[in-house]
Amino acid sequence: MRRSFVKKSMAELPSSGIRKFFDMASSIRGVISLGVGEPDFVTPWHIREASVYALEKGYTNYTANSGLAELRKEIGRHLLQKYQVEYNYDKEIIVTVGASEAIDLALRSVIDPGDEVIIPEPCFVSYKPCTAMAGGVFKTIPTREGEHFKLMPQDLEKAITPRSKVLLLSYPNNPTGATMTGKELAQIGRIAQQHDLLVIADEIYSELTFNGEHVSFASLPGMQERTILINGFSKSFAMTGWRIGYAAAPADITAAMLKIHQYTVMCAPIMGQMAALEALKNGNGEVKKMADQYDQRRNLIVNGLRQMGLSCFEPNGAFYAFPSIKKTGMSSGEFCEKLLQEEKVAVVPGSTFGRCGEGYIRCSYASSVEQISEALERMDRFMQRHAKAGVTTSSLSASPYPG
Repeated sequence: MRRSFVKKSMAELPSSGIRKFFDMASSIRGVISLGVGEPDFVTPWHIREASVYALEKGYTNYTANSGLAELRKEIGRHLLQKYQVEYNYDKEIIVTVGASEAIDLALRSVIDPGDEVIIPEPCFVSYKPCTAMAGGVFKTIPTREGEHFKLMPQDLEKAITPRSKVLLLSYPNNPTGATMTGKELAQIGRIAQQHDLLVIADEIYSELTFNGEHVSFASLPGMQERTILINGFSKSFAMTGWRIGYAAAPADITAAMLKIHQYTVMCAPIMGQMAALEALKNGNGEVKKMADQYDQRRNLIVNGLRQMGLSCFEPNGAFYAFPSIKKTGMSSGEFCEKLLQEEKVAVVPGSTFGRCGEGYIRCSYASSVEQISEALERMDRFMQRHAKAGVTTSSLSASPYPG
């Protein structure tokens, strides 16, 4: 018998909890999935057409490692006009294979073995594994529903040690939908300056902010020189499968990121880059329409969850609701498995996003109104069967939000 050739750290690395429930749901007929965070909108036609045209014109070659110059220029214009932060397109912007690759590049470019990466939880599932794969040590900070799942300055201060090097922020947040104001982020920025921290700001949901305006972390005083700004086209332009993202950072950091990118990926696909260019130039109208639709769905799902007796923090960004299921007496994993088996509704256990996510579930409202309404009716039946003593539920049969 041969020995195991798999690297020990990789063998011990857990698989994505989101994908686990997605795979479970795909094996059951009639499931309504509120699990995977993927827009139900099709990429707008003029964006798709730009890619088709690129193929017809024979654009099937490599681009520069950092991406098409015209696309990087347009990203720079977008960041300046939208968020008042200016980058040199030639030295400070890289087009990546989705925001996920940008996060991986960022961590691998700045982390030496043993460096600490501070991560507020609940958080996206890739942050901790990517930190570990980069040789770093992740240190989590729990955020709390009573504080609107925002990173509290005093909690950050307590978490910092001499080994702390990076703060990984994500607002609007996946899975909670929490946002932070410019004033609140500025407090975090001052602490980062005092302790000489680099901030990786994952702002993939920046265009989906429902109350107030999104403030880019790099736009705060003194922050651009110590921020890696991550963004992309998946969520705002409904381009998940195109896998086009980008990173903007000081030139020395992007130079390091580019080395890894050029040796492992070479470049993002040119057809996707051409589509992304069209999206930035002419797609803002569709972004606004989709955001308005998400806002309506947000109100529908939050009100529906509350109506059935679940406490639900009001998300102000992204497209997720994060209700508490603590009153049921079930763990988040047990709740999700039973809901899937009994009512064929797929949601994700809050524990997937960190220890402090236990007692919550993530429900994506990037689905049609009809599907959300039907899912809420099924969840209401489930809640009525499984409600513990003292838990009030009310039927959604007379819901003011029909499917």
